[in-house]
Amino acid sequence: MSKKYEESGSGIGFFGFLTLMFIAFKLLGIINWSWWWVLSPIWIPVLIGLVIWLVFSE
Repeated sequence: MSKKYEESGSGIGFFGFLTLMFIAFKLLGIINWSWWWVLSPIWIPVLIGLVIWLVFSE
């Protein structure tokens, strides 16, 4: 009996990976950015989505 595995997109994604990289760089002292910019891969896509929603909602 063979098992079928469905492929699902349950990874962290590009923005999650970028956020983890920025956090690691900040904690290791490689970058000296504000925490606002370190966490920007989280809030910038949300902000863009909100702006798009506001523009196209009636």
